[in-house]
Amino acid sequence: MIKVENLSKVFVRTDVCKDQTGNRKKAVTKQEEFYAVDHISFEVAKGEIVGILGPNGAGKTTLLRMLGNLMEPTEGRVIIGKEDGSILTDMVEMKKEIGYLSENTKLYHRFSTREMLYMLGEIYGMGKEECKKRAQEIFDVLDMNSFGDNRIEKLSTGQMKRASIARCLIHDPQIYIFDEPTLGLDIMSADAIVEFMKGQKQLGKTVLYSTHYLEEAQYLCDRILMIMNGKIVKQGAPDELLMQYGAKDLREVFHAVIRENTERGEEEA
Repeated sequence: MIKVENLSKVFVRTDVCKDQTGNRKKAVTKQEEFYAVDHISFEVAKGEIVGILGPNGAGKTTLLRMLGNLMEPTEGRVIIGKEDGSILTDMVEMKKEIGYLSENTKLYHRFSTREMLYMLGEIYGMGKEECKKRAQEIFDVLDMNSFGDNRIEKLSTGQMKRASIARCLIHDPQIYIFDEPTLGLDIMSADAIVEFMKGQKQLGKTVLYSTHYLEEAQYLCDRILMIMNGKIVKQGAPDELLMQYGAKDLREVFHAVIRENTERGEEEA
């Protein structure tokens, strides 16, 4: 379980403006604070897949980085609950319950995926035999046996993305946070990752992920959170959202939500 309470992140935007003479040497620097994530609250239960949708710059990645304890919030908090119902308070223990994947995940290119998993397993305090067994389970689930012993720098884009996901799985976390996990992949690789997420749901794992592939989100998610300007502007199960907007698919819903919130913002301005 992961619970988000009043979560916010403020950044400072810096603009360099010319003075009235247009002279760059006398430019004035203007700094302005803005909310990348603006007082967001929600909860994701065990065995639930929640999709984070929104246009570019909506705050999705900033939100996921705070959920993964990779970024300190300006306000609010993230609560991680264990299977026994207790709440984790130690940061190290919280990170052990999370598998985080971003499109900028860095891998050890001179290692094979198997070697990388063994190394990470040791870091998480796993024994040699436990690492070996867990790595093989991951290779079977992600269909990696044919390339798991190849050096990572030699892998294709789809194979490298699966290696990145494997890195998140070695310690068997209860919560997965994926930022654009199928971006740029071929259909077969993307389908393998989508089916993997469905399989983790069946195991009772919690999955949060952002995507621009709306058909994928409609197929996979139990619930959708739509974000604009750092705020949740719409949420619900895909079928509920389709019914509410009289839409044939989630793409129509997405455009309708963006349009109505843009018009609302213009009226308020």
